[in-house]
Amino acid sequence: MGTSTVGTAAGYRPSATLPFLAEFRRQASRRRTQLALGFMVLLPLIILIAFQFDSGDDDNGGGEFGSLISFATSGGLNFTLFSIFVSASFLLVVVVALFFGDTVASEASWGSLRYLLAAPVPRARLLTVKLLVAAAYSGLALLLLAGTALAAGTLRYGWSPLRSTVAAELPPGEGLLRLLAVLGYLAVVLLVVAGLAFLLSVSTDAALGAVGGAVLLWILSSILDQITALGVLRDFLPTHFSTAWLGLLSTPVQTDDVVRGTISSISYATLFWALAYWRFTRKDVTS
Repeated sequence: MGTSTVGTAAGYRPSATLPFLAEFRRQASRRRTQLALGFMVLLPLIILIAFQFDSGDDDNGGGEFGSLISFATSGGLNFTLFSIFVSASFLLVVVVALFFGDTVASEASWGSLRYLLAAPVPRARLLTVKLLVAAAYSGLALLLLAGTALAAGTLRYGWSPLRSTVAAELPPGEGLLRLLAVLGYLAVVLLVVAGLAFLLSVSTDAALGAVGGAVLLWILSSILDQITALGVLRDFLPTHFSTAWLGLLSTPVQTDDVVRGTISSISYATLFWALAYWRFTRKDVTS
C-alpha cells in the first residue's frame, strides 16, 4: 500500500520540509546574524582594551557596579562576570529580540513568506523551525560573549578565584560552575523576550517593529518594577526576577528568587509562543 494521502503528492512528508540545518545556514548568511554574533565577540575585547587605557585615577563610581569594575581585572572569571553584568540588562535583550523578532516578519517584508508556505511548508512546521533556529543563535550569542570574555580575561589577568560583592572568594572550579549557572538562568529569563518578539514577529510585516516593540515592552516592565507603590503587583512583571542570578553568586547560594523567576519566565514565554502559533495558523498571509 502507498503512503500518500489524498490531496498531496506521493511521498510528501510535512516533517521533511524546511530542514533545520538549511534554515540555520540560511540565517547564518544574513548580515544581521553576522553582526550580532560578531559584536558578542567584540564587546569583551573592547572592555579589555578600555581597561588597558584606564589610568586608575578615579574610583570607577560606587556601589555594586563600581565594585564589579574593581574586581574585573583580578582574574578571567571576574572579567567574565563583569562582561555578563554590563550586557544582561540591555544588550542581550536586544540581541535575543533581534533573532526572534526578525525571523518571520523579515520574510513577510521581503514578500518571501507566502512562497515558503506554498512550497508547501506547513505553518506550524515553519514556525517551529524558525523558533528553534532563533533559539540556537541566541544561545550561541550568549556563549560567545561569555566564552570570549573568559578566554581574553584569563589570558590577560590569569586563572584566579571568583570574587563578587555578595560572597567570599570561590575557587576557580566552583566559580566556573557558578558562572555557568548564571548563564543558564539568564537564558531562561530571556525566554520572555524571545516569546514576546516572536509573537510580534508573526503579527506584523515590519521586523523593526517586532524587535523594537519587544525591547520597549521589556524596558517598560523594568521601569514599572522600580515603582515600589505597586507592591505585590511587581511580582507578576516579567522583569521582576531578572536580576535574581546574583543570588547564584552568594554564599550560601540563594535560589528562592531563581525558582520564582524560572517559573515566571517559562510561563510568560509559553503563553507568548502559544499565541504566536494561534495567530499565525489563522493569519491570512498575503506577503
